[in-house]
Amino acid sequence: MSEKAIELLSVLIDVECELRRLQLWEETPPAPEACQCVEPFAVDPLTFVQWIQFIFIPKLRAMVEAGHSLPAVSGIAPMAEQYFAGLPVDAITFIKHLDRVDLLLAGKSAL
Repeated sequence: MSEKAIELLSVLIDVECELRRLQLWEETPPAPEACQCVEPFAVDPLTFVQWIQFIFIPKLRAMVEAGHSLPAVSGIAPMAEQYFAGLPVDAITFIKHLDRVDLLLAGKSAL
């Protein structure tokens, strides 16, 4: 496993931990049909946070574990900024973790 893959898995753990700290982690996954949506990023049946938890994190983990090529572009941090704008949630650390994901996928150091 490459250093980039190991670092990405570590950052995904940080993302999960921060969602748990913010009490946004859901113990029960949505119904399977909720993940079979027509809109990009599953915005029709899932919230952004649900999409991160139930689609984004598992998909990236599966890609790393299977040794597949990772996407070269993510842009997930700006989406998080938009989602949390105006919400009463201190998501700064969460967004920083997602920015690290973006940097890693773009081939830049996330440190």
